[in-house]
Amino acid sequence: MENYQIDKYVQDGQDAKVVEKIHGKILDMLTPGESINYIALQKKPAVNLLPDSITVSNKRIFLCEFTKLGLATNFEIFPWQDIKDIAFKEEIFGSKVTVIPFTGENLTIDYIPKTQARKLYQLIKDALANLQNQKKEAKDTKIVIENKPAFNTPSPAIEKPEPIKTIEPENPIAKTPELPKVEERPRFEERPSLNSTFANQNFQSNNTRQEPQGFQSSVPSPSPSVSTPSDKKDEEEDEITLKLKKLKGLYDKQLITQAEYETKKAEILSQL
Repeated sequence: MENYQIDKYVQDGQDAKVVEKIHGKILDMLTPGESINYIALQKKPAVNLLPDSITVSNKRIFLCEFTKLGLATNFEIFPWQDIKDIAFKEEIFGSKVTVIPFTGENLTIDYIPKTQARKLYQLIKDALANLQNQKKEAKDTKIVIENKPAFNTPSPAIEKPEPIKTIEPENPIAKTPELPKVEERPRFEERPSLNSTFANQNFQSNNTRQEPQGFQSSVPSPSPSVSTPSDKKDEEEDEITLKLKKLKGLYDKQLITQAEYETKKAEILSQL
């Protein structure tokens, strides 16, 4: 059974005894779910009983170097996520394969047969591409999960009431408050002029003194007497006094203004 497992790793000219020795060592280092995919052995032109090798699993890459005549073995192990790239260069006696990690120095194993180097390069490139796809899918899945709500239970749709539209007039006119009506009153009452007042009084006095025509008094008229200068002066003083009293009465009744009263009073007094 063990020989059958080793046979699939010696199809490209690998030394079966060396493959068997390396295979046994790596089996002890595999993790659960990890399996060996390919083993490439170094083949120098000179006699090389313990060549270096590169082993590829579905999770990691193992670089093996025998030391101290095969009594000790040095391993450089890299998970796929720590490997940046792989390169190989074909030379006259085989190919030089270089593993390029993200951190640290590059590791190179020379004299790998060209057929094994090509197959090794193809397997490592495929593994790195699968790793990139897995990272991308995990990132997309994470974004989708974060965008999903915590609960998928549909909530009943609540219809929003339509807003009430208010129609405003195109040209609104601001209404001014109406002021209470105030009845206009004349500032002062029209008063008859002083000249018209005296004319009316003289007209009334003349009418009362005139007797109606065709009426003859039965009382005999007094005989005319001769007027003296003193009597004439007394009559003028009585007439002036009467005018002043009438003028004062008009002013007291507010029928004339004070200015008119003073003016007319001065005219009457000037007749003395």
